[in-house]
Amino acid sequence: MSVVPRSGQVVKRILLGRAMRSDRLGETLLPKRLALPVFASDALSSNAYAPDEILLTLGMAGGAFMATNSLGVTAGVVVVMLVVVASYRQNVRAYPSGGGDYEVATVNLGPRAGLTVASALLVDYVLTVAVSISSGVQYAATALPSLRGQEVPLAVALVVLLMAMNLRGIRESGKAFAVPVYAFMVSVIGMGIYGLVQLATGRLGTAESAALELLPEPGMEQLAGIAMVFLLLRAFSSGCAALTGVEAISNGVPAFQKPKSKNAATTLLLMGVLSVTMLSLNVFLAGKAGIKFAHHPGEQLLRDGVPVGDSYIQDPVLGQLARVVFGGFGAGAVVISVVTGFILVLAANTAFNGFPVLGSILAKDGFLPRQLHTRGDRLAFSNGIMILAAAAIGLIVAYEAKVTELINLYIVGVFVSFTVSQIGMVRHWNRHLAVEQDPRVRRQMRSSRVINIVGAAMSGLVLMVVLLTKFNLGAKWALLGMAILFAMMLGINRHYRAVSQELSLRDEGESILPSRVHAIVLVATLHKPAMRAIAYARATRPSVLEAITVEVDPERTAELRRAWIEREVPITLKIIASPYREITRPVVDYVTSLRSGNPRDVVIVYVPEYVVGHWYEQLLHNQSALRLRVRLHFIPGVMVASVPWQLRSSEGQDTEWYDRPMTGRAGNIVP
Repeated sequence: MSVVPRSGQVVKRILLGRAMRSDRLGETLLPKRLALPVFASDALSSNAYAPDEILLTLGMAGGAFMATNSLGVTAGVVVVMLVVVASYRQNVRAYPSGGGDYEVATVNLGPRAGLTVASALLVDYVLTVAVSISSGVQYAATALPSLRGQEVPLAVALVVLLMAMNLRGIRESGKAFAVPVYAFMVSVIGMGIYGLVQLATGRLGTAESAALELLPEPGMEQLAGIAMVFLLLRAFSSGCAALTGVEAISNGVPAFQKPKSKNAATTLLLMGVLSVTMLSLNVFLAGKAGIKFAHHPGEQLLRDGVPVGDSYIQDPVLGQLARVVFGGFGAGAVVISVVTGFILVLAANTAFNGFPVLGSILAKDGFLPRQLHTRGDRLAFSNGIMILAAAAIGLIVAYEAKVTELINLYIVGVFVSFTVSQIGMVRHWNRHLAVEQDPRVRRQMRSSRVINIVGAAMSGLVLMVVLLTKFNLGAKWALLGMAILFAMMLGINRHYRAVSQELSLRDEGESILPSRVHAIVLVATLHKPAMRAIAYARATRPSVLEAITVEVDPERTAELRRAWIEREVPITLKIIASPYREITRPVVDYVTSLRSGNPRDVVIVYVPEYVVGHWYEQLLHNQSALRLRVRLHFIPGVMVASVPWQLRSSEGQDTEWYDRPMTGRAGNIVP
């Protein structure tokens, strides 16, 4: 049971909508037109910052190096994207249950490989929210300079808003986010096509930053040999941020309408084509427009030989490109900034769908708390959604919503999962080829295996590059987070297995019936709640029944003794002295002594309590019953029975308070 007042219920229904029956789960399934914005927004949105990361890294060696190598690095990213998309199309066909990379790795490589993938994905989902929201806030500050300096509170507010939207259910969030995602796709691809037309007709202008000189960072003036290769690899690994989110569709197959695997594979293909197109157009046109992008613009960018200084505001690549393409049509640039800000915020929605589903599967398998497997009022995995929001907010606050710092923690997890799952898929095809006899099916399996082999090799190569180039920049913290999660999930699983083994009925002949039942009623004052507890205890016909009171105030104890005799209460009253005015310890010591003297007896402690109707009334009463119950629960062979007495203020509250543990209610020994 839970405790939510009626006013809270009204607010909850306004924010989340009416609760849905479990048999309406099918109504939450997504057609492809909604699945694309829900699951592909992360991968699509990365086109807003992947060009920035490529140019930013290449710009460390100066403007000439950036202009010469940007297309080559982008081509490498595109090749990896196409290979990974092709590989994951095999995944969703072979494993449509929604376990995604975790299921593939667990089935084919073992539970520890599965946990490695799961820990990597969970960390990556949190980083997806933090990076996407922070990047979206930066674009918002570009369009509305008044927001500069308020990025952190704005980012936190957006995470909370996304959390609330997803608590309403996956289909609800898909409908709400579809328009902005499609607007981003149409706007960016439309801008790219218009830019190509301008380039072909000689009307494409140049960016404001094209007139500036981009100096190399100190120590990067003369790159050659290994140093140059290392920088190119670092730019490539930064650009591979465009691949984040590809795995989300394989983890979300159960959310698709039937035929699930086919619809998921089609959505993956659409996402890959759109993402590759946008990234290629953006980087190509940025080079033609002469856009300069620097880590330290105030120092590296020179105008007429003089650094532009800290007052210079460096807008994101997409924002600069929009002003070039649309020229005097300022509204076009504003539209690009607005829809980009929206898509970056909504990209976090992919994680809000992937993280709770993966958390639910892990909870079902006993690697995470079982509460994560429970669906909320709107049939969403509410606990997972709220945990993801809290973790992302923590990162945003810790890194002050700075994308350039958060991005270095990013993509490690996703390429760990890419690599391990593709190796698992190779093992999958090997197992099936060993028993399959149909020549046509065997040919299809061999083709799929080749795709997954290439995918595994390519993902593994990128992972090594990422670790090599980004370890000291922040990737080590992501790896540490994965290691902590891995160890935590193993510990949770050990606990659940130990509890299951301890509670199992190994010996069918083992007697669980006690030899006797010793009942105790706790009283402090003789009134209606105490008499009800005594009546209930007598009705159970225990072997021994007695009432005990702890003497804290001798006068009150004497008054209780007189009332007991006058009313002729038909059970023995035992008084326990408490010279240090404690209540809990004397009761626990007495109960423990009963158990030690008669280990096969069961002791039942009846606690008369009253229930108040308003939270502020609880401030006027002690919590002695709660403390006592907690202590008694740790004594083997002891049971605690609460006997409630409802005060008038609690009338009608039985229909208003629910969905929170009983320990949240007022539980007080009646004074």
